[in-house]
Amino acid sequence: MIGESRTAAAGSRRAAVSVTRDVVGLMRPHQWTKNVVVFAGLVFSQSASNPGMVGRGAAAFLAFCLLSSGVYALNDVADVERDRLHPKKCRRPIASGRITPRTGLLLGLAWSAAGLATMFALGVSAGITGAAYLALNLAYSFRLKHVVVLDVISISLGFVLRAIAGVEALRPREPGIEISPWLLVCTLFLALFLSIAKRRQELVSLEGGALAHRKALGDYTVPMLDQMTSAVTAVIILAYSLYTIWPATVAKFHTARLIYTVPFVVYGIFRYLFLVYRRDEGGNPSEVLLKDRALQLAVVGWGLLVALLLY
Repeated sequence: MIGESRTAAAGSRRAAVSVTRDVVGLMRPHQWTKNVVVFAGLVFSQSASNPGMVGRGAAAFLAFCLLSSGVYALNDVADVERDRLHPKKCRRPIASGRITPRTGLLLGLAWSAAGLATMFALGVSAGITGAAYLALNLAYSFRLKHVVVLDVISISLGFVLRAIAGVEALRPREPGIEISPWLLVCTLFLALFLSIAKRRQELVSLEGGALAHRKALGDYTVPMLDQMTSAVTAVIILAYSLYTIWPATVAKFHTARLIYTVPFVVYGIFRYLFLVYRRDEGGNPSEVLLKDRALQLAVVGWGLLVALLLY
């Protein structure tokens, strides 16, 4: 009986670990790197040396991790049948049947509510921005992702709202803090670049099954996405370069040396294009960033140089 009890206890522990792993998988923590955009306002307002401001920025980051996880869970519930047709997404907790759609729905609502509550605790404007992000992503999950072009624009606007929310979270302490329109433009087009690359990879990997997985994918072609990538790439590099030498930027930071960070941006963009076109990656930007050492070095190098120049 003692042996049976130990076996049962071990089985229970394994089951608990399995459930925990599936819940964490549903949250997609590897996607939380996207929420780093929230810190843009903290860094470029030169407030990163203020512990109180860092705390508010960290709270906003946590809130968006909860909001994004809530959206992922709700999206998985809505997409369960389509995900089962996808070569990789079929292994997700809900699509594989390890978590029921009802449980996924409850977890998604709970995480979304917790994220919104945290944002409103940081200020009304921050809360409204968080609510706008949630509304946009729900609209994307249930409708906009099926509309060609609007699908990638919706994803990109989500990144812009993250950047705005990061600023709004700081304003109760420093009302004069603003984020440059140039940085919002750069955020928008960088997100468009990643979204288009993701669509291209999905289209290539699904081959003839793209339309069955998602209607909008059937409306794209690889040449069309390649043209969109070329246009957006040029805009990102040009917009960021102009931002670094714009008179308002130079006056704000008392330096024109941000131009020296441009090579890191150019290398990062071109490295990502290499991964998309030569290694057939790009289907999951967060995973690409977490795996590719050269891309990581470009991001770290850019960040260190920005910190050195601003602080």
